[in-house]
Order: sequence, then structure tokens, then C-alpha cells
Amino acid sequence: MINNNYKNLKDSYLFSDIAKRVASFTSANPDKKVIRMGIGDVTLPLCTSVVNAMKSACDEMSNAATFKGYGPEQGYDFLRNAIVDYYKEQDNVELAADEVFISDGAKSDIGNITDLFSDDVNILIPDPVYPVYVDSNIMLNRNIILADANEENGFLPMPDQSVKADIVYLCSPNNPTGAVYTKEQLKIWVDYAKTNNMIILFDAAYESFIVDKDLPRSIFEIEGAKECAIEFCSFSKTAGFTGTRCGYTVVPKSLVVEGMNLNKMWLRRQTTKFNGVPYIVQKGAYAVFTSEGQKEIRANIDTYRENAKIMAETLTAKGFKFTGGINSPYLWFKCPNNMGSWEFFDFLLNNAAVVGTPGAGFGKNGEGWFRLTAFGSKENTIEAMDRLSKLTL
Repeated sequence: MINNNYKNLKDSYLFSDIAKRVASFTSANPDKKVIRMGIGDVTLPLCTSVVNAMKSACDEMSNAATFKGYGPEQGYDFLRNAIVDYYKEQDNVELAADEVFISDGAKSDIGNITDLFSDDVNILIPDPVYPVYVDSNIMLNRNIILADANEENGFLPMPDQSVKADIVYLCSPNNPTGAVYTKEQLKIWVDYAKTNNMIILFDAAYESFIVDKDLPRSIFEIEGAKECAIEFCSFSKTAGFTGTRCGYTVVPKSLVVEGMNLNKMWLRRQTTKFNGVPYIVQKGAYAVFTSEGQKEIRANIDTYRENAKIMAETLTAKGFKFTGGINSPYLWFKCPNNMGSWEFFDFLLNNAAVVGTPGAGFGKNGEGWFRLTAFGSKENTIEAMDRLSKLTL
């Protein structure tokens, strides 16, 4: 009766262990201000345009003439069309509205997309990695092949022609490493996937942090990607929807596997297992794409980018090797003096009262590395980096 594959999952020890160590430290040092730079949660509030749109939607819901009950499981047309326009404007990518599916966040769809595939597929996943990629496949007892993301390849693994898989997960800008694939690198992945009849599951949750115009924000900027890729995106980091929950997944209608159209399959899955994102939330998400909304969220993103710049300058001055920090809100750096990830976590907490995330929590290749996020306040970021700069390493 029980899915015994859950026995193969590691306990979710990473952030619980972090919480325990921080609690112990604060209990022993109640006078010290702890600055948390570990969890990738935003701190700036929803922008005015989004809040006003949600308030207006609440008013609609209070009036019988404008009340909305069940909405379309795949999302309201007004939001889907706004996303289509965004892709055209930002990435010069042509999409149809019925290729866009509104969700309650990229994490949900990344975990649920596995419903479309059989349990005996081979899964290629980079290491270190966002844990949901691995765990959602362990739950189905799938064969997982790890691709080495390491210092030598800039934490951007490329296809190994000797490795054959059915599905590959790619995340760019990457969580946790902050590394970003170039168009040339993604073209190699797309060609590899098409040659080997693979599906690329492309996590673009951090696309809005890319400032280098030569770097792709969407895999669909790459020729041939619509025949082999599904893309996931989110309003969480772009517009502060971590607590509001809204994202979207793009499943091209040209994506066909063994005679089955994945767009139609995903539509069938969603209309069966999902009741859609609340109208009020979708109205707020729609406001993100208005001219005023874009101006406001970009101001918030610029704040986080400035934080990342401050952090990158400090790490550079201290001689740390790192990736990210320019086109990503994450900075991934090598622990000094050959320290282990948890060893450096304790060192940083006890000597600077700064909390980060041990790289070992993201896979074996994360051992000896450390992640900091730029999602804190500017004031706390400056203070944390001042403390770090004064450490004797």
C-alpha cells in the first residue's frame, strides 16, 4: 500500500539543521544580531501595481455581477496573453497562449511534470542541484544519473556523448551556483537532446536577474528548443510572490514524444489534478506585466542586484573563488583554507553572526562550497559583508 520509494529520500535535514544551529547560537548570544543570507526568500514587499490589482480583484469578488468561481485550470487568458507578449518583447520568442500554463509556482510544476513520463526513464541531473529535481524522481524510483558540475567547468556541465538519458534538468541562472549558460552552450544541449530523443526540463526561475544581453533568458531563444524542451518560470523572485504563489510553465505544441503531444498531456493532467490559481493572484500577476508594474519590479530587482554587487566585491577583495553575483541573486564561493561546507557555516556564524547555506546540502559536488543570497535588505547586506571582510581567514 505504501510507496516505499519514500524510504530512499534523505531527511530534509539541511534547513532544519541550519535552524537548530542558529537557534543554539542565538540562545547563547542573545545580544548579537544574526544576519540571515541563506534562504532564497525575498524581503521587499509586493509592488504597488500588484497590490492595487489584487485589491481591485477582491472588490470584484465581493460583487455578484463580477464574482469569479472556478477559473480555467490552465490560467486566465489575460495573464497567458501577457506572458506571450513578455516573451516576444524580452526574448524575441513567439509563443501561443495555449502553450502557457499558469501554476502556483515553478516548484510545483517541476515536481508534477514527472506525471507525463514512465517510471523507467533515465534522468540526468547536474550536481550540485536544487533538491526537488532529485527528490521528485526518487519518489518514483527512477534511475538518476548525475552530471558533474564543478569548479573546472564553471558549474555548467555539458553533454557527455557516452551518457544516454531520457530527461535532463537544466537551471540557468542556476540555483545554487549562480552560473549561467551561454546561447552557444544551450545550443549544444538542444542538439544533444534532439539527437538522443531527450526532453530538457529548463528552470528559468531567475531569468529576470540576467543583465548580460548576450545571455539567454529562455531556452526557446535557441533554435530547435521547442521540439525538445519545457520551460518553468516563477513570479517568486521576479515580483516577490514567494508568499503569494504564482508561476507558469511553457509546453510547446510542437513537443511530441512517441506520438504523444506533451502540451495536450499536460493540459489533461492539469484539468484533472489542479483547480487553477486564484483569480485575485492572477490579476496581481497580470499587473507585473503592465508598464508601471515592470518599472516597479525592476526597481526591486535592481536592489537585489546591488546587494549581489556588494557581496561580489567583498568576496573578490577577500580572494574567494566564486560564481554568480552578476546575472544571479546567488553567490557560490569556495570555502577558505579547505574548510568543509558545514565547518565554514559554523565559523561564519560564530565569528560574524552571518548565516549562509552549506553547499554540501545541494549534493556531493557542493562539499567545500557555500551559498549566500542577495535577497536581504541593503542595510543588512552591507553590514554582513563588513563583518565578513574583517574576518581573519
